[in-house]
Amino acid sequence: MWLTKLKIAIAEKNTDSISVLMDSIPKFESIERMKEAQFLLKEATSLASILQSESLSSMRQIKKNINFIQSTQEVNTRRLDISL
Repeated sequence: MWLTKLKIAIAEKNTDSISVLMDSIPKFESIERMKEAQFLLKEATSLASILQSESLSSMRQIKKNINFIQSTQEVNTRRLDISL
């Protein structure tokens, strides 16, 4: 049951579910189940790394966009200019 839930969480890229499952790793009855769990945990780790990299890339792009928008806006001097 736990392995099935982990497979689903990995397929859905649901990091919250993966985290909860990793906090409650059960004891496995057979070596085959242990190997399967080991493989799935490696996949979960790889998925987390990929998602972290994508998030970092998105954050950098957002920062570039904000800097561009700020550079194209007029400078507000906050002074009353009455000279016409």
